[in-house]
Formats: sequence, C-alpha cells, structure tokens
Amino acid sequence: MINIDWLQTYCTLIETGHFTRTAEKLAMTQPGVSQQIRKLEHYYQQTLLQREGKSFTLTEAGNQVYLQAQQTLAQLNQLELSLKQDDPHAGLCRIASPGSVGLKLYPNLLDLQAKYPDLVFDYKFAPNASIEQMLADRQLDLGFITRPSTLSELATQAFAEEALVLVTPARYNNASWQDLLDLGYVDHPDGAHHSQLLLSANYPEFEQSSQFKLRGFSNQISLILEPVAMGLGFTVLPAHAVAAFAKPELIAASHLANPVSETIYLVQRRYHRLASRFKLVTDNMQQCLVQK
Repeated sequence: MINIDWLQTYCTLIETGHFTRTAEKLAMTQPGVSQQIRKLEHYYQQTLLQREGKSFTLTEAGNQVYLQAQQTLAQLNQLELSLKQDDPHAGLCRIASPGSVGLKLYPNLLDLQAKYPDLVFDYKFAPNASIEQMLADRQLDLGFITRPSTLSELATQAFAEEALVLVTPARYNNASWQDLLDLGYVDHPDGAHHSQLLLSANYPEFEQSSQFKLRGFSNQISLILEPVAMGLGFTVLPAHAVAAFAKPELIAASHLANPVSETIYLVQRRYHRLASRFKLVTDNMQQCLVQK
C-alpha cells in the first residue's frame, strides 16, 4: 500500500521546486524529505526526479506519479471534508421500493429536495428480492419490501401499513361475486398474492385467482388500472397505486367489509450507520405513508 505521506511530500516538492522550502512547509528536515522521495522511487521502481545540483526536473514516470498523486490527495481531502461535515440536508440518498410505495414516496421526496436542493434522490422501483440483493451489494442505502428480509446481513423493521383495494370499472361499485366472475381479472406480478389476501377474506366463494377469466397482464404499476378503467376487468392493488391513478372517475375503489393490509418493511444493511441526512429522509417518508 502506498504511503500517503510520501505522496504529500512529493507533490509539495514539485510545487515548491525546492527541498529546503518543502522541509520548511511540512515541518520536516531536508534529509527527511529526500528519504521519502527515495522511498517513493523504490516503491514504484522508477526514477522520478532527474537531479541537477540543487535543482531537479521530472522524468516521464515522475510526471505520471505527480498527476495521479494530485488526484488521489484531492479525493482523500474531499472525503475527509464530507465525513466531517455530514450535512443533514445534503447528499445522495439511494432508495428502492415496490411500485405502489414508490408512487406515494417519490413525489414527496422531490418536494423535500425542492426544500433542500443539496439532497439528491436515486429512487428505484423493484421487487422485494431485487431490493434485498441491491442492499447486500451496497448499491442502496435504504429499501422497502412487503415481507421481512430473508438475508441475514440485512435488518428489517415494520414501517407502515398499506391497504389492499378491490378495483372495478366505475359502474361496478360494491361488486358482487357474480360481477367479478363476469368481469374477469387483470393480473400483475403480485396479482395472485393480493387477490388471495383480500378476496378470500371477503368472498366465501373465492379459492384462487384462476377462478376468473384472465383479461390482461401488466408489470407496469402505472398501467395496471388502464384496462380496468376501460371496463375490461377488475384487479386488486395496494392503495397507493390506486390513489396515484390519473383517471379516478373511471374506476371504483372498494374498501371491503373485511379490510386487509400489507405491512411495509424498512430494510437496510445490519450494523451500517447511515449519514445524518437519512434521519430527515426517513421521518419524511414515514409521515408520508401514514397520511390518508
């Protein structure tokens, strides 16, 4: 591993152009400066300086080392400054969630960024397993999933609840079992799971989603309700996805006699201490998800 002090001494020497001034600037002895330069040359197995009496010029290798050393020292300095500052209103926040939660959270986070412009949000929409893997691979800071994590390196906590909603074309408000059979089901990646949870709790006749005619499928959260709005079928979706639909007058969102909700879990790397900005962001997201 390269010694950072050697690089600092080397860059200072190049910038002052003199061993004595370098020693004075770094509170070193002149032999100490010379020793560090020799150690740097030994490390790279290259002559870095062409000495000419008390002056010197850079060799080709010396110039390459100087340019890279400048960049390395600047990056380390920037890192040190950012760690010391830990501004609670600035920095990158990498977050992911399933689609419905994201439709609720992302616009709210943009409002927060408008208030604190130095906050930056990298927000991904993804299924549970992908979110877990991105966290384990250090590609995210925080994630939301709809079940406890299966990975031991991740910590999970219940964060909020999201109701499941039966969605039919507008003319089918308070749909009967026969209405659902006549309409048929508009499916999506979590369709079987969501219908099992909600319909089994409210329709004694329900056994599985295959009882309904398949009327379509979409994996785009913002498009699942389009065929429902056109009268082509019904579906079951989390409430935030329904609330975000742009044509609410064309659908009927039914909160049934026996409500069913999914728990939304906050997940992050176990034992990983997040920067102070995540306190602001997490509080904001929790407040957003409990709003009706």
